[in-house]
Amino acid sequence: MVKNPKDFLDHLSRKKWLLKIRRGVYAVVPLEAGEKGADSYTLHSLVIGSLLTETYYIGYWSALNYHGMIEQTPPSVYIATPRPRNSRTLLDTHFVFVTVRPHKMFGIEETEIEGRTVKISSPEKTVVDCLDHPEHCGGTEEVAKAIYFSMKSLDPKKVAEFAKMIGNSAVLKRLGYISEAFKWNECLDELGQVRLKSGYSMLDPTRPRSGHIRERWKLVVNADLDPARWTG
Repeated sequence: MVKNPKDFLDHLSRKKWLLKIRRGVYAVVPLEAGEKGADSYTLHSLVIGSLLTETYYIGYWSALNYHGMIEQTPPSVYIATPRPRNSRTLLDTHFVFVTVRPHKMFGIEETEIEGRTVKISSPEKTVVDCLDHPEHCGGTEEVAKAIYFSMKSLDPKKVAEFAKMIGNSAVLKRLGYISEAFKWNECLDELGQVRLKSGYSMLDPTRPRSGHIRERWKLVVNADLDPARWTG
Protein backbone atom coordinates (compact mmCIF):
# COMPACT_ATOMS: atom_id res chain seq x y z
CA MET A 1 0.00 0.00 0.00
CA VAL A 2 1.28 3.47 -0.95
CA LYS A 3 0.99 5.79 2.04
CA ASN A 4 2.90 8.90 0.94
CA PRO A 5 0.73 11.17 -1.33
CA LYS A 6 3.68 11.94 -3.57
CA ASP A 7 4.51 8.27 -3.94
CA PHE A 8 0.86 7.58 -4.70
CA LEU A 9 0.83 10.19 -7.47
CA ASP A 10 4.08 8.81 -8.87
CA HIS A 11 2.53 5.34 -8.75
CA LEU A 12 -0.52 6.47 -10.74
CA SER A 13 1.75 8.26 -13.21
CA ARG A 14 3.77 5.10 -13.78
CA LYS A 15 0.52 3.20 -14.27
CA LYS A 16 -0.37 5.89 -16.84
CA TRP A 17 -3.61 6.93 -15.11
CA LEU A 18 -2.25 10.37 -14.34
CA LEU A 19 -0.52 12.64 -16.82
CA LYS A 20 1.98 14.97 -15.16
CA ILE A 21 1.71 18.44 -16.67
CA ARG A 22 4.05 20.26 -14.30
CA ARG A 23 5.04 20.04 -10.66
CA GLY A 24 1.92 19.51 -8.60
CA VAL A 25 -0.40 19.59 -11.64
CA TYR A 26 -1.77 16.40 -13.17
CA ALA A 27 -4.43 15.53 -15.71
CA VAL A 28 -6.61 12.55 -14.82
CA VAL A 29 -6.76 10.04 -17.66
CA PRO A 30 -10.38 8.92 -18.17
CA LEU A 31 -11.32 5.24 -17.99
CA GLU A 32 -12.28 5.34 -21.67
CA ALA A 33 -8.57 5.55 -22.49
CA GLY A 34 -8.35 1.84 -21.77
CA GLU A 35 -5.39 -0.18 -20.60
CA LYS A 36 -2.82 2.06 -22.30
CA GLY A 37 -3.87 5.02 -20.16
CA ALA A 38 -1.87 8.17 -20.91
CA ASP A 39 -0.23 6.52 -23.92
CA SER A 40 -3.50 6.68 -25.84
CA TYR A 41 -5.00 9.75 -24.18
CA THR A 42 -5.34 13.00 -26.07
CA LEU A 43 -5.98 16.40 -24.50
CA HIS A 44 -6.57 19.62 -26.41
CA SER A 45 -3.23 21.38 -26.86
CA LEU A 46 -4.62 24.73 -25.64
CA VAL A 47 -5.92 23.05 -22.49
CA ILE A 48 -2.46 21.61 -21.84
CA GLY A 49 -0.99 25.07 -22.44
CA SER A 50 -3.35 26.56 -19.86
CA LEU A 51 -2.03 24.12 -17.27
CA LEU A 52 1.67 24.70 -17.83
CA THR A 53 1.90 28.00 -15.94
CA GLU A 54 -0.38 30.10 -13.73
CA THR A 55 -0.07 33.58 -15.27
CA TYR A 56 -0.44 33.30 -19.03
CA TYR A 57 -2.54 33.67 -22.13
CA ILE A 58 -2.57 31.75 -25.39
CA GLY A 59 -1.45 34.19 -28.07
CA TYR A 60 0.32 34.96 -31.32
CA TRP A 61 0.10 32.26 -34.01
CA SER A 62 -2.02 29.99 -31.80
CA ALA A 63 -4.58 32.73 -31.13
CA LEU A 64 -4.75 33.65 -34.83
CA ASN A 65 -5.60 30.02 -35.55
CA TYR A 66 -8.09 29.70 -32.67
CA HIS A 67 -10.01 32.81 -33.78
CA GLY A 68 -10.20 31.47 -37.34
CA MET A 69 -8.13 34.32 -38.72
CA ILE A 70 -5.72 31.98 -40.53
CA GLU A 71 -6.04 28.52 -42.04
CA GLN A 72 -2.51 27.32 -41.38
CA THR A 73 -1.99 25.21 -38.27
CA PRO A 74 0.86 26.67 -36.16
CA PRO A 75 3.89 24.43 -35.60
CA SER A 76 3.74 25.10 -31.84
CA VAL A 77 1.43 26.43 -29.15
CA TYR A 78 2.46 29.99 -28.22
CA ILE A 79 1.95 31.04 -24.61
CA ALA A 80 2.58 34.59 -23.36
CA THR A 81 3.81 34.81 -19.78
CA PRO A 82 5.58 37.52 -17.75
CA ARG A 83 8.13 35.05 -16.36
CA PRO A 84 10.76 33.34 -18.55
CA ARG A 85 10.17 29.65 -19.13
CA ASN A 86 11.85 27.09 -21.32
CA SER A 87 9.99 25.64 -24.26
CA ARG A 88 8.92 22.02 -23.86
CA THR A 89 7.18 19.18 -25.64
CA LEU A 90 4.27 17.27 -24.12
CA LEU A 91 1.98 14.73 -25.80
CA ASP A 92 3.84 15.36 -29.09
CA THR A 93 3.00 19.09 -28.98
CA HIS A 94 5.68 21.77 -28.76
CA PHE A 95 4.95 24.67 -26.41
CA VAL A 96 6.76 27.99 -26.84
CA PHE A 97 6.72 30.49 -23.99
CA VAL A 98 6.98 34.14 -25.02
CA THR A 99 8.17 36.39 -22.21
CA VAL A 100 6.22 39.65 -22.19
CA ARG A 101 6.37 42.61 -19.86
CA PRO A 102 3.53 42.81 -17.33
CA HIS A 103 2.02 45.90 -19.00
CA LYS A 104 1.34 43.79 -22.09
CA MET A 105 -0.86 41.34 -20.18
CA PHE A 106 -4.15 42.86 -21.33
CA GLY A 107 -6.78 42.24 -23.98
CA ILE A 108 -7.35 38.72 -22.66
CA GLU A 109 -10.54 36.71 -23.02
CA GLU A 110 -11.66 33.49 -21.36
CA THR A 111 -13.07 30.59 -23.34
CA GLU A 112 -14.08 27.07 -22.42
CA ILE A 113 -12.38 24.13 -24.10
CA GLU A 114 -13.15 20.56 -23.02
CA GLY A 115 -14.65 21.88 -19.77
CA ARG A 116 -11.55 23.90 -18.90
CA THR A 117 -11.33 27.71 -18.82
CA VAL A 118 -8.53 28.85 -21.11
CA LYS A 119 -7.20 32.42 -21.34
CA ILE A 120 -6.54 33.65 -24.86
CA SER A 121 -5.84 37.03 -26.41
CA SER A 122 -8.79 38.73 -28.09
CA PRO A 123 -8.70 39.00 -31.90
CA GLU A 124 -7.69 42.67 -31.67
CA LYS A 125 -4.96 42.03 -29.10
CA THR A 126 -3.74 39.05 -31.13
CA VAL A 127 -3.22 41.29 -34.16
CA VAL A 128 -1.28 43.81 -32.11
CA ASP A 129 0.84 41.14 -30.42
CA CYS A 130 1.73 39.66 -33.80
CA LEU A 131 2.73 43.09 -35.10
CA ASP A 132 4.85 43.46 -31.97
CA HIS A 133 6.59 40.11 -32.52
CA PRO A 134 6.04 38.85 -36.08
CA GLU A 135 8.55 36.08 -35.42
CA HIS A 136 5.92 34.35 -33.28
CA CYS A 137 3.29 34.22 -35.99
CA GLY A 138 5.19 33.25 -39.12
CA GLY A 139 6.15 36.80 -40.13
CA THR A 140 4.38 40.06 -40.93
CA GLU A 141 2.76 38.66 -44.07
CA GLU A 142 0.89 36.10 -41.97
CA VAL A 143 -0.62 38.70 -39.64
CA ALA A 144 -1.30 41.02 -42.60
CA LYS A 145 -3.33 38.24 -44.25
CA ALA A 146 -5.22 37.76 -40.98
CA ILE A 147 -6.04 41.47 -40.86
CA TYR A 148 -7.08 41.57 -44.53
CA PHE A 149 -9.54 38.70 -44.22
CA SER A 150 -10.85 39.80 -40.80
CA MET A 151 -11.21 43.58 -41.19
CA LYS A 152 -15.00 43.41 -41.13
CA SER A 153 -15.07 41.60 -37.81
CA LEU A 154 -12.20 43.42 -36.07
CA ASP A 155 -12.93 46.49 -33.95
CA PRO A 156 -10.62 49.17 -35.43
CA LYS A 157 -10.93 51.33 -32.30
CA LYS A 158 -9.67 48.50 -30.10
CA VAL A 159 -6.88 47.60 -32.51
CA ALA A 160 -5.61 51.18 -32.58
CA GLU A 161 -6.01 51.58 -28.81
CA PHE A 162 -4.11 48.35 -28.10
CA ALA A 163 -1.40 49.33 -30.59
CA LYS A 164 -0.83 52.54 -28.64
CA MET A 165 -0.86 50.69 -25.30
CA ILE A 166 1.70 48.06 -26.29
CA GLY A 167 4.54 50.60 -26.11
CA ASN A 168 6.36 49.72 -29.33
CA SER A 169 6.49 52.38 -32.05
CA ALA A 170 7.20 49.68 -34.66
CA VAL A 171 3.70 48.30 -34.03
CA LEU A 172 2.14 51.65 -34.91
CA LYS A 173 4.30 51.91 -38.02
CA ARG A 174 3.38 48.42 -39.23
CA LEU A 175 -0.30 48.86 -38.42
CA GLY A 176 -0.43 52.25 -40.12
CA TYR A 177 1.25 50.94 -43.25
CA ILE A 178 -0.97 47.84 -43.44
CA SER A 179 -4.14 49.86 -42.79
CA GLU A 180 -3.19 52.27 -45.54
CA ALA A 181 -2.31 49.48 -47.97
CA PHE A 182 -5.65 47.72 -47.35
CA LYS A 183 -7.63 50.97 -47.25
CA TRP A 184 -8.75 50.16 -43.71
CA ASN A 185 -9.71 53.78 -43.18
CA GLU A 186 -11.55 53.14 -39.90
CA CYS A 187 -8.30 52.04 -38.28
CA LEU A 188 -6.31 54.86 -39.88
CA ASP A 189 -8.80 57.36 -38.45
CA GLU A 190 -8.43 55.82 -34.99
CA LEU A 191 -4.65 56.01 -35.20
CA GLY A 192 -4.93 59.71 -35.98
CA GLN A 193 -1.74 61.73 -35.98
CA VAL A 194 0.32 59.28 -33.95
CA ARG A 195 3.83 60.36 -33.07
CA LEU A 196 6.32 57.91 -34.46
CA LYS A 197 9.80 57.56 -33.05
CA SER A 198 12.65 58.56 -35.32
CA GLY A 199 14.53 55.86 -37.15
CA TYR A 200 13.24 53.23 -39.49
CA SER A 201 11.69 49.94 -38.45
CA MET A 202 11.43 46.78 -40.54
CA LEU A 203 8.02 45.88 -41.86
CA ASP A 204 9.04 42.27 -41.33
CA PRO A 205 11.95 41.81 -38.89
CA THR A 206 12.15 38.11 -39.80
CA ARG A 207 13.37 38.99 -43.32
CA PRO A 208 16.56 40.61 -44.66
CA ARG A 209 16.90 44.37 -44.22
CA SER A 210 16.31 45.34 -47.82
CA GLY A 211 13.47 47.06 -49.63
CA HIS A 212 12.07 50.50 -50.28
CA ILE A 213 11.38 53.18 -47.68
CA ARG A 214 7.85 54.28 -46.81
CA GLU A 215 8.62 57.67 -45.36
CA ARG A 216 5.19 58.38 -43.88
CA TRP A 217 5.42 55.33 -41.64
CA LYS A 218 9.20 55.27 -41.28
CA LEU A 219 9.35 51.70 -42.49
CA VAL A 220 11.69 49.61 -44.56
CA VAL A 221 9.15 47.71 -46.67
CA ASN A 222 10.77 44.31 -47.10
CA ALA A 223 7.64 42.19 -47.61
CA ASP A 224 5.02 42.00 -50.36
CA LEU A 225 1.58 42.46 -48.84
CA ASP A 226 -0.40 42.47 -52.09
CA PRO A 227 -3.78 40.80 -51.37
CA ALA A 228 -3.97 39.62 -54.98
CA ARG A 229 -1.35 37.02 -54.06
CA TRP A 230 -3.63 35.57 -51.38
CA THR A 231 -6.95 35.66 -53.19
CA GLY A 232 -5.77 34.04 -56.42
